[in-house]
Amino acid sequence: MTYKETLDWMFAQLPMYQQKGPKAYNGKLENSRSLATHLKNPHLNFKSIHVAGTNGKGSSSHMLASILQEAGYSVGLYTSPHLKDFRERIKINGNPISEKDVIGFIEKNKLFLEKNKLSFFEMSVGMAFDYFSRKKVSIAVIEVGLGGRLDATNIITPIASLITNIGLDHTDLLGGTLELISIEKAGIIKANVPLVISEYQEEIAPVFEKIAKERNSDLVYADKEDFKEYKTSLYGSYQKRNIKGVLAIINLLKGFSISQEHIRKGLMHVVENTGLLGRWQILQENPKVMCDTAHNSEGLSLVLEQVKMQEFKTLHIVLGFVKEKNLDVLLPLFPKDAIYYFTKPDIPRGLDVQILGKKAAEAGLKGSIYDSIPNAYKAALSKAAKDDFIYIGGSTFTAVSYTHLRAHET
Repeated sequence: MTYKETLDWMFAQLPMYQQKGPKAYNGKLENSRSLATHLKNPHLNFKSIHVAGTNGKGSSSHMLASILQEAGYSVGLYTSPHLKDFRERIKINGNPISEKDVIGFIEKNKLFLEKNKLSFFEMSVGMAFDYFSRKKVSIAVIEVGLGGRLDATNIITPIASLITNIGLDHTDLLGGTLELISIEKAGIIKANVPLVISEYQEEIAPVFEKIAKERNSDLVYADKEDFKEYKTSLYGSYQKRNIKGVLAIINLLKGFSISQEHIRKGLMHVVENTGLLGRWQILQENPKVMCDTAHNSEGLSLVLEQVKMQEFKTLHIVLGFVKEKNLDVLLPLFPKDAIYYFTKPDIPRGLDVQILGKKAAEAGLKGSIYDSIPNAYKAALSKAAKDDFIYIGGSTFTAVSYTHLRAHET
């Protein structure tokens, strides 16, 4: 099998949430445990940090990996979804798993994967754990894919757990209130494993405190701790919240030698060390073009607040959502004085652009409809002056389509 044939086979087995949405969600751990047993439990061969949350878990995971790399450790990093290439999900010291290793894992385990009908995400997690074990990483940072309690990554027993900001996202699967979502996120709390909560949220704090107490897990609210201030190369004032959670985790790590200089360098070289994409990513200047993968009310609020702080003459927004998003909640967050280019992410979950255009008009957002993200972006670029600002967002897949366009152009 070629690399492309391997990925095509993986994507075709069962729907992946990234493409299909709720119907791809498995919601049980039996398959993950079965695959781990088949692979001789590779997740038991390395130390790990488990990271969950609604907003900030990806940035926090990459910050942690970058700091540990600066301290000289071999660091595995598992994240999702990918933007350009599947191999972005599985990295060691910023280097993605090789195409050969992806092919080899599938070919070696194909019969088992087919017989047990494992999902795309389950086999991806198994591949990551197997790879980290074989490469003998010092530690792995494991980002939860969806929720926590029933996520395929939740077979690990980490040395520390981190839960970032909680917001209303994936409510069709995790529950329609912050409390219900928090219960799912709290599923990663393990017995006798310390827990860091990046941000104290009064409404849901009792959920974490109750479960942490039941499991004898020492709980730290990072934003209530007094840490030395550090800067990060990641844009966005909201990263300050993520940094505190990361610092609290670093303080909990036993047996690792990490200096203030390692922390400083790690936070200032996150992108270079880990290859992080899609977080306030500046793609060009004159006009400035930025894409961000924020896709829920809390994340979009933070990004849009940061947009307001930029200097520009006119704001242009290329906007596309997936079907399950509540537009009645999201669209009022967007500024009415921007020029909009409405479009549809090129996936089955993509929201019909005619529906988006109609709902946007009702919300007072003015713009035009385009049949693809590349065409929407080209229109924005043609209309924008050098001192304007173009923001591409609304969905991970809006940013994905743009980065693919840039890849083809270059």
